[in-house]
Amino acid sequence: MIRINNITKAEGIECELLVKAEFLNPGGSVKDRIGRRMLLDAERLGTIKPGDILIEPTSGNTGVGLSMAAAARGYKMIITMPEKMSQEKQDALKGLGATVIRTPTAYAFDHAKSHIGIAIELTKTLKNAYCLDQYKNTGNPMAHYEETGMEIWEQCEGKIDYVFIGAGTGGTLTGISRKLKELDPNIKIIAVDPVGSILAEPESLNGPPPEGGQQVEGIGYDFLPRVLDRTLTDFWVKGADKESYLMARRLMREEGLMCGGSSGTAMYAAIDYIKANKIGKGKRVVVLLPDNIRNYMTKHLNDDWMYERNYISEAECSAGARSDLIPNTDWGQDLTVGSLDLPDAVFLQDTTSIGDALKAFYASGFAQYPVREASGKITGVLTKTETMKQLVKKRVTEADPVSSLVQRELRHVSKTVTLDELGRILARNRFALVEKTKFVTTSDLLKKVSPPPKAAAPCDSKASSEGGCCKVQQLAAAAVLGMGLSAAATFLFMKSKN
Repeated sequence: MIRINNITKAEGIECELLVKAEFLNPGGSVKDRIGRRMLLDAERLGTIKPGDILIEPTSGNTGVGLSMAAAARGYKMIITMPEKMSQEKQDALKGLGATVIRTPTAYAFDHAKSHIGIAIELTKTLKNAYCLDQYKNTGNPMAHYEETGMEIWEQCEGKIDYVFIGAGTGGTLTGISRKLKELDPNIKIIAVDPVGSILAEPESLNGPPPEGGQQVEGIGYDFLPRVLDRTLTDFWVKGADKESYLMARRLMREEGLMCGGSSGTAMYAAIDYIKANKIGKGKRVVVLLPDNIRNYMTKHLNDDWMYERNYISEAECSAGARSDLIPNTDWGQDLTVGSLDLPDAVFLQDTTSIGDALKAFYASGFAQYPVREASGKITGVLTKTETMKQLVKKRVTEADPVSSLVQRELRHVSKTVTLDELGRILARNRFALVEKTKFVTTSDLLKKVSPPPKAAAPCDSKASSEGGCCKVQQLAAAAVLGMGLSAAATFLFMKSKN
């Protein structure tokens, strides 16, 4: 349990604000608890034995917790996980020996090819394969009823007024709320649900997902997991992606807590609720921070990632790359993108078939195309790399529209961006779209940094006789002739010796 000091001061909060630091668990999240608990419960019941295959659909953290336990206890592990989850999670899982299957994020939970659908199918077809299924496994809430909830009570010595808990599968919320309400019915349980999820009550709180889908990982669902018990929750708060990530960054910068995005969601909701309800001195608020930054090094920790999703401004992104402590000596500070001679961007329509897009790639030599709808709205970028990957995986066919492959990580820049900043941007992105009309690549910037030499004019007889621009060519020709005569003389000498 850690006391928040700097953020409370900055926000004018007078109540005591504590965090339950679940991000410090061995695998980096609160889900370590249920991974261990579900496996040991299944062993005790005789359902599984070492050498069996365990399969789990997950947003990543439960997969890590289970994979750690599986590695220690001698099980094989298969993890099914939506593509929106970070690459860091996949790498950690593979490092633990798990086989990882990524599924399209857009598929609903009951789609046959969703991460849940794939897990169900593999459990049926593989021999000695078992799905412990965190969404309905009683070990999920029981781990938090017997452990996490009791720890919060003991660490606070029974003095608790409010507890804020993010809702995912619902196991954490269910287990902690049951334990704490048993010990003190006056404790208020506030559940936190991201925008786009349907877990909150009343149902009127639940609106459509944000454009591009929910970004915060590990909380929120499009269905009600069986282990979720909402009857002991006193109030629900919705949390948006932008505010979640900004708060997660503040927890790092101002409190030194290396937290993930869902921790930001919970903390933002707590601060907003505290202010709205004027919770003041003498009250104690506990916020559960569920996971750490390890899984998100390339996400909200990165200024470019934040800017690309409109969570911070272009100016904030540029400022983040500089320091007030050391001078900037980079080239291009006095030049802007507007000084470059750039080609117009060539767009593909989102209805273009993948087959036609491939023809465009082959004919133009381009490695990427921006994509837009008929209305003119730019939806993202189609790259050769993503097209190749999805065709190899047989997830798409050439008849499918390019909208099924569009990546939203299209970097936008304005003409006022300085060229030193553009250099930093292009070190991360191979290209960028300038004010929605032109494309800029590393080649365009290199030509400005170090212009290519102009082609030499061809020699003519007059220039040669006057010893003009072709003197270098004449000297080179004389050198070649000299080497030829030398080689011929050497050959004749050797022949005479024989």
